[in-house]
Amino acid sequence: MREAEAEAEAEAEASSSSRTKSDVKIKTQRTEFTLINDDALHNILARLPASSFASAACVSKSWNQVCNRILSRPKLASALSLNPSTPIAVEEVLDKVLREPIRPHFVIATIGNGFGLIEAYQLITKRLGSSTPFIISVANGIIGRDALNNEFREVKWGDFGGVLEDEVGGYIEEHGIVLTVGFVPGLKVDAIPLLSTVKERQVPLIDKFVKDVKDYTASVSGCTSPVGIIMFGGGLVDMNPFIDSLDHALPRETVIVGDERGCFLYRSGNETRNVCGSKKYSSVAVGLIFARDRDKSNGIGDIQFHVALSNGVSAVGPIYKAASVRVNKHDHNTWLTARREGDRDILDGEIILDDINDELENDIESPDLYIGVTKRRKCRIESKEKRWITSLAFHGVIEGDEEYLYVAGVNIKTGDYFQFYHSDPNIALSSCSDASVNLKNLKLDGSDTRTVAVSIKKEVFGGFIFSCCGRGESFFGRRNVDSSPFTENFPGVPLAGLFCGGEIGRCSSSLIEESNKERFAPCCHVFSTVYLVMSYTSACPDF
Repeated sequence: MREAEAEAEAEAEASSSSRTKSDVKIKTQRTEFTLINDDALHNILARLPASSFASAACVSKSWNQVCNRILSRPKLASALSLNPSTPIAVEEVLDKVLREPIRPHFVIATIGNGFGLIEAYQLITKRLGSSTPFIISVANGIIGRDALNNEFREVKWGDFGGVLEDEVGGYIEEHGIVLTVGFVPGLKVDAIPLLSTVKERQVPLIDKFVKDVKDYTASVSGCTSPVGIIMFGGGLVDMNPFIDSLDHALPRETVIVGDERGCFLYRSGNETRNVCGSKKYSSVAVGLIFARDRDKSNGIGDIQFHVALSNGVSAVGPIYKAASVRVNKHDHNTWLTARREGDRDILDGEIILDDINDELENDIESPDLYIGVTKRRKCRIESKEKRWITSLAFHGVIEGDEEYLYVAGVNIKTGDYFQFYHSDPNIALSSCSDASVNLKNLKLDGSDTRTVAVSIKKEVFGGFIFSCCGRGESFFGRRNVDSSPFTENFPGVPLAGLFCGGEIGRCSSSLIEESNKERFAPCCHVFSTVYLVMSYTSACPDF
């Protein structure tokens, strides 16, 4: 009995001695870490991948402060992969964008139609978590830097469900992804859907969307005007009336860009906005909302959004006035006859197109034709009094016969005036040059004197491109033309984009050429490229 008690006491002493040595070792390690000066610690932490960086920020208050200094400025990380395997492609782009420190405030991904939308969505959220606002869409092509070799690429496929023939007679399937993760201190970001009821999917709840945007913005910034909105439409409804209403409801300072038609999934940071599976609502579009953060820390500067536009169409022929209009709801198109402005004779589609083709003879081979319709409509937003809104909307020309001119889309009325436009690579090239000059001016405008003694630098830290799916190498005859205005002015700055089924760009920016500022500037474009440029101005230092 006494021997057992002696053994127990010996084990207790040994255990106590072991714990003491362990405690001393831990304390010694902590002391060694505390002896590292801030500069050395900064250099070590700044080289960590995003996941390790997030863990390091939780080690201690002093480490967290160093991490905050490392990520005190906005940052975009973007990567592209054309690997035919969805899991491998997603892994490649995630590894690339998370290779350095970043705290995701928003995520945007675009994939080809050869990838499963749900599978890609699940793979990305599994790695990044479900609390970060996230939009993933399917497009006709992707733009960005390759995750493996850092080569900048514009990759355009055929129409949805199709394939594109390559130079050697093979076929390129629509496999690929471009992923962007954004860190934007000083802004709050969330995804807000444009809803419709399940019973009336073609009738978007525009008032609700505007109210949701303003309420969210007011809750985080104290005002109702967001800095910018990146929209993704689902192709189920005509986005023109919606964008016109948004243009009317929000001040000109709010930038609006995006893809008018595609297929998307989204995840909002507010669970009540995630309506997937709802029996009452469905989402017909979604917007990523960027609003000022009224609680931003001292020392955080300001982020600005800028828009530039490369136009790709030319007007041709006289102005017409719609004489009769029929709507084919099943095919979502319009049949119309028209008069030339000032004439009484009613013209059918065949006569009208013969006139336009005569105008185009020897000018351009097989162009894409559109009519730009000037629409004057009454609009009421948020139960306010109705007001007249005049806008320009483009409709693709399908064909013409001895009865009608057939055009895509609806919402054309008798008495509306319209003019024909055609795709024009020469105009597009010239407009790309103009866009490049305007972006160069933004680069040169890199300092702003806020006090007599201090010059504050404006720095471009990222950008997005929304380009018409009709453009690209097949349109220009050479590669990477659409992205060149950005890449030539801001080499090495993260840039991502997609080839759209309809590009959205609100054209109030000072970066828009005067020649592109029409009397009723459209927000939904055709054969154009919209550039969203994101810049940062450092906070004015205290004295």
